[in-house]
Amino acid sequence: MPVRPYRTLFLCAHNSAHSIIAEAVLRKIAGAAADRRFEAYSAGSEPAAMPLPAVIGRLEALGYDTTDLASKSWREFVGVDAPRMDFIITMCDILEQNKCPDFGDQAATTAWPFPDPAKFTGSDTEHAAMINELIGMIRRRLEIFINLPFDTLDRMALQARLDEIGKQIGA
Repeated sequence: MPVRPYRTLFLCAHNSAHSIIAEAVLRKIAGAAADRRFEAYSAGSEPAAMPLPAVIGRLEALGYDTTDLASKSWREFVGVDAPRMDFIITMCDILEQNKCPDFGDQAATTAWPFPDPAKFTGSDTEHAAMINELIGMIRRRLEIFINLPFDTLDRMALQARLDEIGKQIGA
């Protein structure tokens, strides 16, 4: 009987950039539907009306599937009918000022702060380059994440590894 994939929820305030990028990247690098080890979701505490068009455009230009990406509230991921998450990863420092939902003690949680693309300034070319760099940083952290030896790490060791990944500068 196959084991269900690890479910990972990426959170940020508006669910319009960082968390959307992480969801798209993890979906792509997690593998084909039949053998994937991870499911990716994203949400925000104050979701925007839609993801940033520049982020969606860069993801599409880099070959990521953006079909199902949408800004949504984290309320969709709490309660009895919500899918049980294995990992909760906050993507921006803003969440430290907000009350996070209670996902129970089942999910491992960590913070991986990244610069906010909505605050990027400069020309269209500079903006695209900054988003490309952000996508690369998120992808590198997620590649480390999906290659952790989950079967051999106890909960404390896994938590320490997740936190280490989040502290990597420029990774």
